[in-house]
Amino acid sequence: MNVLLEMAFLSQTLPDPYEDFIHHHLQYYGYFKAQKSSLPNSGTHQRVWRNSPRYMLNGSFGERDDFISDSLEKEMLLWPTCLSSTGHAHIDAVNRDSLLLSSPLLRTRQLIFDELDEASPRLREPRELFSCFSSRGPLQAPRWPIECEVIKENIHHIEWVPHQPEYFYQPTGSEKVPEIVGEEQGTVVYQLDSVPAEGTYFTSSRIGGKRGTIKELAVTLQGPDDNTLLFESRFESGNLQKAVRVGIYEYELTLRTDLYTDKHTQWFYFRVQNTRKDATYRFTIVNLLKPKSLYAVGMKPLMYSQLDATIYNIGWRREGREIKYYKNNVDDGQQPLYCLTWTTQFPHDQDTCFFAHFYPYTYTDLQCYLLSVANNPIQSQFCKLRALCRSLAGNTVYLLTITNPSRTPQEAAAKKAVVLSARVHPGESNSSWIMNGFLDFILSNSPDAQLLRDIFVFKVIPMLNPDGVIVGNYRCSLAGRDLNRHYKTVLKDSFPCIWYTKNMIKRLLEEREVLLYCDFHGHSRKNNIFLYGCHSNNRKHWLHERVFPLMLSKNAPDKFSFDSCNFKVQKCKEGTGRVVMWRMGIINSYTMESTFGGSTLGSKRDTHFTIEDLKSLGYHVCDTLLDFCDPDQTKYTQCLQELKELLQQEINKKLNNFGQDMDLEGNWSDIPLSDIESSTSGSDSSLSDGPPIRLLNIVADEPNQKTVLKNPKKKRLQTRKQRNEQYQKSYLMRELKLTENAPGRARFVSTLQKQPTFLKSPESPSPSVRRSENPRLNETQLSGREKGTSLDPPLTSPKNKERIQSKKPGFTASCSPKRSTNSSLGPAPDVKPNWSKTRYSATRKDHATMAVYPSLHIYTYP
Repeated sequence: MNVLLEMAFLSQTLPDPYEDFIHHHLQYYGYFKAQKSSLPNSGTHQRVWRNSPRYMLNGSFGERDDFISDSLEKEMLLWPTCLSSTGHAHIDAVNRDSLLLSSPLLRTRQLIFDELDEASPRLREPRELFSCFSSRGPLQAPRWPIECEVIKENIHHIEWVPHQPEYFYQPTGSEKVPEIVGEEQGTVVYQLDSVPAEGTYFTSSRIGGKRGTIKELAVTLQGPDDNTLLFESRFESGNLQKAVRVGIYEYELTLRTDLYTDKHTQWFYFRVQNTRKDATYRFTIVNLLKPKSLYAVGMKPLMYSQLDATIYNIGWRREGREIKYYKNNVDDGQQPLYCLTWTTQFPHDQDTCFFAHFYPYTYTDLQCYLLSVANNPIQSQFCKLRALCRSLAGNTVYLLTITNPSRTPQEAAAKKAVVLSARVHPGESNSSWIMNGFLDFILSNSPDAQLLRDIFVFKVIPMLNPDGVIVGNYRCSLAGRDLNRHYKTVLKDSFPCIWYTKNMIKRLLEEREVLLYCDFHGHSRKNNIFLYGCHSNNRKHWLHERVFPLMLSKNAPDKFSFDSCNFKVQKCKEGTGRVVMWRMGIINSYTMESTFGGSTLGSKRDTHFTIEDLKSLGYHVCDTLLDFCDPDQTKYTQCLQELKELLQQEINKKLNNFGQDMDLEGNWSDIPLSDIESSTSGSDSSLSDGPPIRLLNIVADEPNQKTVLKNPKKKRLQTRKQRNEQYQKSYLMRELKLTENAPGRARFVSTLQKQPTFLKSPESPSPSVRRSENPRLNETQLSGREKGTSLDPPLTSPKNKERIQSKKPGFTASCSPKRSTNSSLGPAPDVKPNWSKTRYSATRKDHATMAVYPSLHIYTYP
């Protein structure tokens, strides 16, 4: 008894070294201003932890102390409204059952103790430098630039899947094209005043945005009969700059450009109130920048009714009639603008409704989802949540590491890695829904999910650009630049999210092989879902990068289009994550593009994608990954053979168009694939390339500014066609010079000389560039593969043209549908796969035999 009293006395009198260090550290930097005597006593802390279950630690996600520093008390904590009472009860139950209690005798938080106060040799996970989720449930509210006004209302939408397919709008040809009149002849009913303009740059941020009282931007209603709509967009991911009333029920809308730029008006998300039932309203967005849009081929905007959600549990739905996408008649001497107009009727009087370009998925939505994972006692065992870094505004960029615990170090080292990321472009919310579906499946108790966690280490970054998502940007970060053009950057302070992502993958490659990298995106000009990859001229891996997309098209034939996939590496895409990771040695490096519209394939033809459709694609990615790494290489071999035959058909088709009958038996596989493929659908991302806005302002303030301006760059060609023509000429000249050194390609080059139009897109890189595009892996990066060992079937060219068959031996009709000689490079979209689902049968019968399987997927490549 005396010993216990003495130890208790020591625990109350001796300071804890960790708390003493942290106290001085925070005080030095001005974050903690309390006196040291005000720190809670260690012994008191232990008694509080013992008697209060809410302070019990949960996993590795940290704890919340019962004191908050003076400077941090002013920071708002967002208590998630997304958790129901059942969810909170579940969290409390987890806390009560937690075994991670601290000892009342030893004042340290590093050792783990059980309920009997017996120390375990295992140490706790290291505490994070940035914000972590507490088991009690608070979330840090988003940080906004100090120029942005933010309303205090909490915007939340329910998830809902329509009972019937939502078909594309069918244009009639008689849609009205309203003339843009502007505020000169209309009445401004909503306009943002405090928006960062072009030429300014991000300086600082705070929770809640701009200080002071929030202004009422909407007009004041004159009475109950006033039917003016009340607009609002000053909430998370909202985007609307101005609304002008030009008729009783007609409004012209101006979208806000990405902050600190004058470009990228595509994403919209705003609220309207004071609606009238059965009245036909017309909305016209007047400042879109893209000349082509899916709205021109039947895509409808999304609408959400608050009353419908409350009464009928109906969420977002496609809505709109008389939809027209056309060029703006206003010519201000700048780049041309385009308009989107549609009509709609609201379902209720005095309703609150929202309109959006696509289903919104905010930063708070992500935090609520990750909080549920952190507080799940099962999922938190194999899913570790970390802070990769903080964005420019100070918002946390989360990194998830998902894998089952390994029983031996050798088993852990044998696992390969898969890296997935999303939302580098903040306006492409469809990428977040695909990521959400992937996480739902990989964190489930499905046998396939357990198997994937057994043999892989998944590194997942669900939201790469939280700042852009919060402020409602379409493409840029707060640096005013497209992050997906800066993966080669060395400016860690300007592009922290990208710099830390690349650095994480670089360190990962030093530890283990990264089998696949995929960055999820959205596409505004094409329907369906497809991949962009990087072709390899290395004969050892020739066409291998196309196997995964082909398999995915067979597993999701009504959503994924292999015809739309492209594997060309363009010079303007050198800074993208796909190309940079490929040059770092990841052969299967992809950009997944999911449409804002819907499908033109199979059973979903001419229908919009729903949230459930996008989530299901996350499952199909997991399903295809198992097919791709199946020890039985039948599917892999059949897909590789099918790709060779499809490619040879494409080459013959192009040569026939030129009237050439060329014998390609010996050298057809030497033809550069970039000569066959067209360029990827261009975007205006290159307009956001270059150094950060703030660095440009620093350069502009230098005294030698005039000297810099004396040597302007060459004038850019005005059109893509002109650039293509110029590049085609230089490309052909280089081919002629290389003919002497490459006699094997002489006959093909002669064909190019006769028919220069063979190149659909002359933007393919030069031969010297293509030679440098072969990613070379050293023996360490090859994860211990034996030199010269080839586990894949040998790549053999067809003997003659007659070997091009419509059906291959041993390949089922569903996996290899019949194709005519004019078929394009892809499978038939309406044919469903007949893949065998019996993978790793021994494992599914007896999970205990899993020890031999971490190395099974090494058979993917020679």
